[in-house]
Amino acid sequence: MVDGFLGVLGQKLAERWLTLLVLPGALFLAIATAAKTLGQAHALDHARLTDRITHWAQTPAATTLGGQAVLLGVVFAVAAAAGLAAQGLATLVQHTALAADWRTWPRPLRFWAHTRVNRRHARWTAAAHRYGQQLDADARAFALDQRRADPAPRRAAHHAMLRISAEAPDRPTWSGDRIHAVAVRLERDHHLDLAVLWPHLWLTLPEDTRTEITAAEQALTRATTLGGWALLYAPLTAWWWPAAPLAAVLALTARRRVRGAADAYARLLEAAALLHTTDLAAQLGIDHSGPADPALGDALTEQLRIRVHTPPPTR
Repeated sequence: MVDGFLGVLGQKLAERWLTLLVLPGALFLAIATAAKTLGQAHALDHARLTDRITHWAQTPAATTLGGQAVLLGVVFAVAAAAGLAAQGLATLVQHTALAADWRTWPRPLRFWAHTRVNRRHARWTAAAHRYGQQLDADARAFALDQRRADPAPRRAAHHAMLRISAEAPDRPTWSGDRIHAVAVRLERDHHLDLAVLWPHLWLTLPEDTRTEITAAEQALTRATTLGGWALLYAPLTAWWWPAAPLAAVLALTARRRVRGAADAYARLLEAAALLHTTDLAAQLGIDHSGPADPALGDALTEQLRIRVHTPPPTR
């Protein structure tokens, strides 16, 4: 039974290694080879590329069994290395996209982030003001003739505000603010400190809920990995201009997917906190009836902070 489990596990790991690293890396290797072979002057000369590949295929190293084995091993190794490089760059992409610690970035990047936050905050404040004016206009119209106003202008104003940020911007990116908005709302409306609450809450969540949240995290990782590939393709433009539109398409797709994944992840975080905070409170011996409210948030956050900051006993 153990041998069978290990065999299945090894097969799944091999499939993931092949899917996530080798295949995308092999595609990158092929495009890099085309870039180096064709150059800028013959960027779209497929006949030249075909002739060069035919010439390589006829070399002694490519016609013998041993040479083919070595060549295949080298291709797999280089493709896997490219995949690992893309995943490393994906960490940088995710770090930048979420920008949770932008205030500790090096000075030039911190200055850029600070400027961007201020601009986004100004735009959001103006959009929120317009949304508030629309709400007041709808309320006055209802008070005058007791009829509901057309919801389209109100929805448009609200959507314009959400396109900038769900709450007052505190990060230089939309995705970072989308996740940060969850912590802001939980603190403001329920007095819950998400950073303190989450490790304890995670251990009490039902398995299906944790599976959904994990899937959202993985979707965010895959989206940032696509951004890592975009960064990896970008330098190829120095040798081959068709790599530029390819890198641009990858970057734009990654941006859209990162925003969608961040939104889904934020929704699940907030829903899990609102639905299961009372379960955690019950396990900690806090008496409470009904949904989560500020009183429960104060009691729960205070107790968890004491647990977090209390040093472990010494012998």
